[in-house]
Amino acid sequence: MRPQSAIDNRKLNIGSWKILISIVQLGTVDYATGLRLQQQLVELRKAEKIGDVLLLLEHSPVITLGRNAKAANVIASPELLARRGVELYECDRGGDVTFHGPGQIVGYPIFDLRGFASADGKRKTLGAVEFVRRLEEVLIRTCADFAIPTQRVPGLTGVWTDPDHGAVDAFVRQTDGNRTDEGVRPSTSIATSEAKLAAIGVHISRFVASHGFALNVNTDLNYFNLIIPCGITSRPVTSMQQELGGSLELSRVEESISRNFGTVFTSQILWVETIDALLGRTIGVPMKAPPELRQIHKEDGTTWA
Repeated sequence: MRPQSAIDNRKLNIGSWKILISIVQLGTVDYATGLRLQQQLVELRKAEKIGDVLLLLEHSPVITLGRNAKAANVIASPELLARRGVELYECDRGGDVTFHGPGQIVGYPIFDLRGFASADGKRKTLGAVEFVRRLEEVLIRTCADFAIPTQRVPGLTGVWTDPDHGAVDAFVRQTDGNRTDEGVRPSTSIATSEAKLAAIGVHISRFVASHGFALNVNTDLNYFNLIIPCGITSRPVTSMQQELGGSLELSRVEESISRNFGTVFTSQILWVETIDALLGRTIGVPMKAPPELRQIHKEDGTTWA
């Protein structure tokens, strides 16, 4: 049974498709490269050289600190991070500290919010808060597609398990502030009311959104012991794998995400094989990406697959 949603199909006026969202699967991308790609696509979107784009990818292990992050929430020492092969980056998204890594689907919606009206029809431009609520809705529906009941938690951003459907055996950080010799606060497994399945943090500039969400599918949750996720000590982090007791094919989850983006954002979805194909289709030059985008890898003819 699908959890009750704050956004229903009647409010969204499903069926009045006016917007096209292009989706590109990038596979595994290191964080610095993904960030540069976002920045290039944001500028192209502002210039109306491309339409709305959703990037779906995995990152190699990385801890990111948002605009409101506290450095103390990274509780692993630099030496331990290096041994674990985990990079550390500051970025301009909202939110605190989070982890990205293999088995986690990261989505970067490069959307011009002026193309999406508010659910009540009173505003022609989607506001930042409602945009985040819609991202949550996409992920709530996606989890429901895999029989995982989820919900929102008042005062917190993201998607959380529903406590009425059983407790979660997940990792919770102690709150004494002490570090071990390894620089990682030991975890305990305790019963809590909700566990976090997905984190959300966005950046909006001149109505164009970037950054986005991270959904834990088959993520190794031990990495979250290196940080205090989002600065929250009272609730654990979980994954779809942990909730279901088995791993999932990421492609199946990505297909569900794409369908739910279409529904929640009242848009048609177009799967695009490469960034080059996206730019060729939109700009009308089916040959190469613009030089400024090819410079992301500092080489000519870069193709994103």
